[in-house]
Amino acid sequence: MLKFQSQTLSGQQNYGNAVFPLVLVADDPVSIEDVSAQSALLVEHLATHGAILFRNCGVADAQAFDDFVASFGFPNFPYDESLSNAVRHNRTPRVFTANEAPQDVEIFLHHEMAQTPCFPNHLFFFCGQAAAQGGATPLCRSDVLLRQLTEQLPDFVARCREYGARYSLTMPAEADASSGQGRSWRQTLNVDSREAAETRLAALQYDWQWLGNDALRTTTPALPLIRHAPSGNEVFFNQLIAAFCGWQDQRDEGTRSVTYGNSEAFDDADVQMAVEIAYDLVFDLPWESGDVAWIDNYQVMHGRRPFSGQRSVLASLCLDLAIA
Repeated sequence: MLKFQSQTLSGQQNYGNAVFPLVLVADDPVSIEDVSAQSALLVEHLATHGAILFRNCGVADAQAFDDFVASFGFPNFPYDESLSNAVRHNRTPRVFTANEAPQDVEIFLHHEMAQTPCFPNHLFFFCGQAAAQGGATPLCRSDVLLRQLTEQLPDFVARCREYGARYSLTMPAEADASSGQGRSWRQTLNVDSREAAETRLAALQYDWQWLGNDALRTTTPALPLIRHAPSGNEVFFNQLIAAFCGWQDQRDEGTRSVTYGNSEAFDDADVQMAVEIAYDLVFDLPWESGDVAWIDNYQVMHGRRPFSGQRSVLASLCLDLAIA
């Protein structure tokens, strides 16, 4: 038996018989043993609903969040070993700050690390302090999005399916906290020299170019824009919206940061319509302090709304070796 009661939220969506997201409120703070004992059932709920918001589960700080995530038994996906471009800082070995881009910067919809060959299966977020205004986490079901794109933009979807995408990014020599993509190339590639960076990039089959100020411009091989989720659903799994709309800083321009896998440019009108369709499907997760959200990275895109006031959200990423 789950030690949670389901709750409704304004704007909650329904797909088939599944609400999105599922909201579970604990009658009393739950123990790690409780979560561990119910983890298999909770995994089934995640596969059905795509995202779960836990409330009143007794998580109050980074270590308690670490313990909560660890109770599911998934292998950790260490941030310092990832190819993510976001600036983040670890609080525990498996818990780190969410993207530290300035609070007035929108982080657009994306699947975590879909612009790289290595990505997590599960995302956990913990809200230590909700923002005074704004700061919601928009969520979008990518299987539903793909169905709507197929109906409204069939030629675009066919090209996405055929070619995939290549992502280009300029990484600075030192971390740039003013950008949502400001992680340095040393941190991103987990290396300490140009030679080691080139060895890592060659192994990843990336193209690269050294620029002034010791910056590094990289381009991925063609990566899928459409994947099969472990559930069997096809999903629009990529970073196209985030790259096109949000990869804007002194080093990068979003519309030039992503191309089809054959290096042809996307039609701006196609992508803009895809963005509009995606945001029409969004549910804005309304954080309360103490909340924990669990997101299936295959099925659900997420982002971050701008905010004012203090906001503290921590993250943890996990693999699932059964489906990785």
